[in-house]
Amino acid sequence: MKNVREFIWPVIGLLAVVVSGWLLYRELRGMSLDDVWDSLTAVPAHRYAFAALSTLVAYAALAWYDRIALLHLGVSHISWLFVSITSFTTYALSHNIGASVFSGAVVRYRAYTSKGLGAPQIAVLVALCSFTFGLGTILLGGVVLVADPTLLHRLEELLPSMLTNPATARIVGFLLLGFVALYVVGSILHLPPLVIRKTKLGYPRPAVMVRQLIAAPLELLGAAGIIYFVLPAHLEPSFIIVLAVFLASFSAALVSHAPGGLGVFELVFLTAMPDIPKADVLAALIIFRLFYLLIPFGLSLVVVLMFERARLAQAWRGRVVAADGSVPPPPLSSSDQ
Repeated sequence: MKNVREFIWPVIGLLAVVVSGWLLYRELRGMSLDDVWDSLTAVPAHRYAFAALSTLVAYAALAWYDRIALLHLGVSHISWLFVSITSFTTYALSHNIGASVFSGAVVRYRAYTSKGLGAPQIAVLVALCSFTFGLGTILLGGVVLVADPTLLHRLEELLPSMLTNPATARIVGFLLLGFVALYVVGSILHLPPLVIRKTKLGYPRPAVMVRQLIAAPLELLGAAGIIYFVLPAHLEPSFIIVLAVFLASFSAALVSHAPGGLGVFELVFLTAMPDIPKADVLAALIIFRLFYLLIPFGLSLVVVLMFERARLAQAWRGRVVAADGSVPPPPLSSSDQ
């Protein structure tokens, strides 16, 4: 049964890519590559710089996820540099390939076991990082829906009319914020741990919880900022609209299990931004994929190759030392004599 589940999600992801790709083709037919290129070249250099800075903010916040989880575990001997590189590699790979194919847990396991962490500790770290991301999505989603519940009208082609009703949307927003409030109360009052599948996740100390509430929204704000800064400034798209559409698009992409959210992310975003020319929106999404996904993906592959090469060289040196007997074996304990 476990093997069946392992195959189901990749199949679902592939189907999501195919279906969304077809719908995206219907949405974009008639558009020329020259239109998209004109949109790309029309973006001023300083706005590309702001988009690049937003990317750095997003990945710095992701590194903070790992640091917060290590703080929760009471681990302090791992350097910020190692944590940052591990986090960057983890998310760059999982964002592009998909967690079902190359799990972030595998990357973290290889990295953090080299620093002395055990499998149970890494399981808690992975669970807390995932929860931190979810917490940020829930928090910002609640804020956006309470501030402007009419935003869901942009998704009326994809959502039931009941959900796009402003009154319902605002209620959903308050419920999301209520969940965050309960989490805050649970941390302050030290309530019993949450159980996620087979993993028990104890409420973190308030100091850790506060860091989560800062880091998670910061990552999402940075990622949405990449798109915001390369959209046409003269059309004055407000940041809250871009953020709301980004949250919906990114969430749909994650739920679809499509590798990198390919097609799904673009389809939702284009559908929700009818007031901006499609060529301009598509250009912004191309820049987002380049800055947030493709460039980090290429760099992460280099990091993985360098790390595995160093581990292989270390293992080989250990075999050579053991073969020539240059290092004596450890003395026998009393139980071995």
